[in-house]
Amino acid sequence: MTEGRALDIGAYEATKAAVARDAGAAAGSFSTVTTWSEGARARTTARSFTLETDEPEPLGGTDKAIDPMELVLAAVGTCLTVGWVTQAVIRGVSYQDLRIEVTGDFDLRGYLAVDGQVRPGFTDVKYVVHVDTDAPADVLEEIKAAAEALSPMFDNVKNATPVTGVVKVP
Repeated sequence: MTEGRALDIGAYEATKAAVARDAGAAAGSFSTVTTWSEGARARTTARSFTLETDEPEPLGGTDKAIDPMELVLAAVGTCLTVGWVTQAVIRGVSYQDLRIEVTGDFDLRGYLAVDGQVRPGFTDVKYVVHVDTDAPADVLEEIKAAAEALSPMFDNVKNATPVTGVVKVP
């Protein structure tokens, strides 16, 4: 990796050591708040960050922002990217370029309630890593395996995560 683009491996290792010493330090939580704007548009706030979502025009939106399904793909791609960078630093591997393309196939019959046998989500998710490096293929496979094994988003998409919800009326 070029200078200025490196992961802060010291912070990563310090956190890892703290969690190894005290399992209680491992517990955490993220939260977001999503507020409807208009039509299919919404604004989500996470910590001090905001992002907009919308649906494509054929699904009733204005196509002015990313679709929520694309956010899932982005979450997988960004989490895997962090894993690839982390595992490369641990192994002393340099990249001139790293890009991960994530694709999710879906069948609108589920989302549109046309066929109750078709799920509304992705039918499959695939990714391709484009990496410009001198590292040998076996090391790249090690990095791939470690990035997948340690990626929270890869895990969330690959394995069922319990989700619960309640409705509150003022």
